[in-house]
Amino acid sequence: MQYFDCDYLEGAHPAILGRLTATNSEKTPGYTTDAYCEEARRKIRTACGCPDAEVHFLVGGTQTNATVIDALLRPHEGVAAVESAHINQHEAGAIEAGGHKVLALPHRDGKLYADTLKSYLRDFYADETYLHMVRPGMVYISHPTEYGTLYTRAELEAIAGVCREYGIPLYLDGARLGYGLAAYGTDVTLPVIASLCDVFYIGGTKVGALFGEAVVIPRPEPARQFFSIVKQHGALLAKGRLLGIQFDTLFTDDLYWKISRHAVDMAMLLSRILTAKGYEFRFSPQTNQLFVLVDERKAEELRRRVTFSLWERRDDGRVVIRLATSWATKEEDVRVLETLL
Repeated sequence: MQYFDCDYLEGAHPAILGRLTATNSEKTPGYTTDAYCEEARRKIRTACGCPDAEVHFLVGGTQTNATVIDALLRPHEGVAAVESAHINQHEAGAIEAGGHKVLALPHRDGKLYADTLKSYLRDFYADETYLHMVRPGMVYISHPTEYGTLYTRAELEAIAGVCREYGIPLYLDGARLGYGLAAYGTDVTLPVIASLCDVFYIGGTKVGALFGEAVVIPRPEPARQFFSIVKQHGALLAKGRLLGIQFDTLFTDDLYWKISRHAVDMAMLLSRILTAKGYEFRFSPQTNQLFVLVDERKAEELRRRVTFSLWERRDDGRVVIRLATSWATKEEDVRVLETLL
């Protein structure tokens, strides 16, 4: 079988495993208060251009989203996000289970646009009964989106402008952030994200780590005493140094960017192969996720040899399948897949 259904099928980058093994017998303080976590924080602050940022380490994406959103919202508030957002579609109601409603908005290719957001907020406050309604207390976006598409700097600036106009924080889910930052032609960088977002996280689970996400709060005011909220949510890892070592490694010698670019390069190679074979894409390839239109018979044929995610069934009898590369995808894997397409 060839495995292209997700980007966290493998374990961890060898450099991470090597450091975890080498430090295994060391004794360090718990709960991310160790020197490894502090060094990882220093490197992340430097990469973000935010020397005063808070950096917190959590284990997984859904856990991180639920904790951040609960920290930013008051009990009567909800989070505005596009209909296709991960928190709305693929987190088993984790946000609602925490007492907050996901306020789903229309999207274009998986992206929230400033005009859509502003229209929603304007209409909300124009309703004379809005005090009886769930107040939009924050905005959630992801980069890349669920469809592998990317925001431009101008688009993020426009969204952040609307958020500031209405006095609500902007939160960016960065589960696959490395692949977005490493995409060709993007003008979005970590310092850009840090300057525009109130909270965001740098994904490790899908970008070379065994597990772990780094939450960055550039200006700590929106999420005061976040450490305690992480603890309250059961999201504070006692052996916190396991997270610090991984992010310290990822942010040493540009490893995070190098392995992310490798995944993008493998995806671009695969996209050229698919184009040469006459396949169409549902969304223009930008990152490590490719959304390909195939007829159902071909999809069933591929399933016998290839793993992929079935994303959408269309009225014309075709389906959209997602093929994902990762930091660990080898060119030989792509070449074997080429013979099966």
